[in-house]
Amino acid sequence: MPESSAPQPSRPVQERTQNFLVVENEVALDQKALQATLLAQKHLLGLQQADGHWCGELVVDSTLTSNYILYMHWLGKVDFQIQSKCVKHILGEQQPDGGWTIYPGGPSEVNATVMAYLALKLSGFTPDEPEMVAARAVILRLGGIPKCNTWNKLNLALLGLFPWHHLPIIPAEIILLPNWLYFNIYEMSSWSRTMVIPLAIVNHYKPTRHLPADKQLHELYPYGMEHRDFARPWSKKLVTWQNFFLGWDWALKYVDSLPWRPFRARALRQCEKWLVDRMGEGSDGLGAIFPAMMYSIVALKAMGYTEESPVLKRAMREFDRFHVDDPANDDFRIQPCFSPVWDTAITSVALAESGVAADSPELRKAASWLLTKEVHHHRGDWAVKNPHPENSGWAFEYNNIWYPDVDDTFKVLLALSHVKTEDEAAKKVVIDRALGWAVSFQCKNGGWASFDKDVTKKWLEDVPFADHNAILDPPCSDITCRGLELFGRLGLKRSEKFIQRAIKFVRDTQDPDGSWYGRWGVNYIYGTWLVLRGLEAIGEDMNQDWVQRGRDWLESCQNPDGGWGETLASYDDPHLKGQGASTASQTAWALMGILACGDAGRPSVKRGIDYLARTQQADGQWKETLITGTGFPKVFYLRYDMYRNNWPLLALATYNKLRQTQTAKAEAWAASALSMAEYRRKRDAEAAGATPSAS
Repeated sequence: MPESSAPQPSRPVQERTQNFLVVENEVALDQKALQATLLAQKHLLGLQQADGHWCGELVVDSTLTSNYILYMHWLGKVDFQIQSKCVKHILGEQQPDGGWTIYPGGPSEVNATVMAYLALKLSGFTPDEPEMVAARAVILRLGGIPKCNTWNKLNLALLGLFPWHHLPIIPAEIILLPNWLYFNIYEMSSWSRTMVIPLAIVNHYKPTRHLPADKQLHELYPYGMEHRDFARPWSKKLVTWQNFFLGWDWALKYVDSLPWRPFRARALRQCEKWLVDRMGEGSDGLGAIFPAMMYSIVALKAMGYTEESPVLKRAMREFDRFHVDDPANDDFRIQPCFSPVWDTAITSVALAESGVAADSPELRKAASWLLTKEVHHHRGDWAVKNPHPENSGWAFEYNNIWYPDVDDTFKVLLALSHVKTEDEAAKKVVIDRALGWAVSFQCKNGGWASFDKDVTKKWLEDVPFADHNAILDPPCSDITCRGLELFGRLGLKRSEKFIQRAIKFVRDTQDPDGSWYGRWGVNYIYGTWLVLRGLEAIGEDMNQDWVQRGRDWLESCQNPDGGWGETLASYDDPHLKGQGASTASQTAWALMGILACGDAGRPSVKRGIDYLARTQQADGQWKETLITGTGFPKVFYLRYDMYRNNWPLLALATYNKLRQTQTAKAEAWAASALSMAEYRRKRDAEAAGATPSAS
């Protein structure tokens, strides 16, 4: 006889068992999240500087290290110990195919590879060495020196390796154009401006250092191209902005060749004053960033400044502060700038949201430090396009009073709103002043950009020297929605006209698949989570179809391991949006975007939180080697070292708070249901007792 099967539990028993397991798993996940939160808090608090701020390294590709070798050889002052360290770093970044990339995992890129090849050659490598043979093959496959962008060709020209007459002219007279003219220097982005003015000086003097024959780069020109015209090609269509500007470039070069240039001396004096003013007190160098600072040193030297002059001496000292000597990893590299204000603001918000007391000594010190960095007593370049009467704002770096920016200001105000300072009245004065300043930057289309207002004239992208893909500073949805998050946090009403304009801008910039482009972080994951978080904070109905499509897009990108990642190649090919190896920072962003829609129990959230808890290291930090920060899309990217720790903490904190809210609601519902059940039991019992028994 067949064995009798074991009795199966009834369906109600099965359902109760499954429900118990679900609750048990949720409790276990919540405990993991809380434990990860405490570990991350401890790690970040241990990184705080004595004066209250945080500052992580900004890690970039090899180009800056290569450029530093070029810079030393142009100066004629080579520190051979530093050069050898730079060479070691450059060789360590060489790819298997022989080239260099602008982000990990990316393809070999011609500008980075040419600069690395030249740096190695200046350092003593010969063309027949295997590293150079492999690099040269990549360069020629990518089109050689003629395919480099303007800025790298200019670097070559400074060393006599590229003809000046093939470069676009940047006449010094550009600074004399009045601000009311349809085109003037303030119609360019702030970072372009800080490069154009020193390069206008360089264009006049052409301070070339001629290298010996064995350091020339003839081998990097495709065969038969050495004597061709390497200027930007004319468009096949006759009437285009590109041809218009190339025509002007030809005309200006002709005028520049004439012996009589009546406005040149005045223009050079004005350029010099503009330059020196922005390198003075309150600034850690022109724009406080590597490229502008390097070109400002070259410009000052070209004008005859000696290294003993205070302005040049200080500029060179500040420039050398970007060195990162890393003996623990046997490495030396160059970073582009410092990010203390940004890092401190994000980390303060993450710590406060995760449960560190608003009046804790650590957060009070951070807030005090941030308050000292407000740019209140100086009127920077921003004032040319924005007539707002009161100065305020925060810059990204330690000291950069000419260039406070909107994104940092939004984030600092978020941080200050989370901290209970010793003088709340004084803090409120600062917040009100800075909020008015930041709001005044709203552009005509309703969005906010980073440094300036309405720097959006797209025809400027055809200016011959604008091939760095960043001559403009257009509004973007990521900064706009950080603003919405702030406005909601401060209690501003969604019905405010300027907020309605911002929401319309956000709707107008959504992609058909539900995602948003990320200008300052990689990429669509960054843009989408900031939009969703901003909309939730300002009180937008998160059940609307267009909002839910953003959440659904994020969920569609989740990797099998539970995390999220996106390759920088999505800037070149949007079909790759949301695709890439999982990283801690991008997982945190995606989680916060989904959580903004109000449900911490979604399977995607559970898998994402589990990913963060599972990949956290014992000391509370996460490992992240991929780049998730954006400088100039398609051109320059950077890895914020703090991102791998402060964003995951904020995501965990967001999850913990939403889970607590949902648990409290569930407990309240359960208590209400039990109360009603008890009421019904008593009612039915009383009714049964009052019924006469049947005879």
